Amino acid sequence: MRRVVAFVFLVTFIYANEQPKYTTKYDNIDLEEIVTNDRLLKNYVYCLLDKGPCTSDGQELKRNMPDAIKTDCAKCSEKQRTGSEYIMKYLIDHKPEYWMPLEEKYDPEGSYKKKYLESKKKNEKETF
Repeated sequence: MRRVVAFVFLVTFIYANEQPKYTTKYDNIDLEEIVTNDRLLKNYVYCLLDKGPCTSDGQELKRNMPDAIKTDCAKCSEKQRTGSEYIMKYLIDHKPEYWMPLEEKYDPEGSYKKKYLESKKKNEKETF
């Protein structure tokens, strides 16, 4: 009987302490289409910066972005983590005019960009 009680307690403890994940409802959005279409990209950026309307997926992103940055995407699915890195790297490398205001609002310490640039520099050195 003790083992059953201990097992039930353990299972309850694990589920009670498990962090909820972000919805995966929007995981199949074509990110390549967004970054290659300046109108779409601008609309997402403006949504995140409170400069324009948001689609339902934009609202979800905007709601979760501060927490995702703060927790290093702890509640993200693997697809969300990969996608967010892809978008942020793209913005840093190709659209700094979009990245800078987003960074100012969501990551004022610049921690993500700093990690990315250090990683990029390390990878470039290893390539040579």
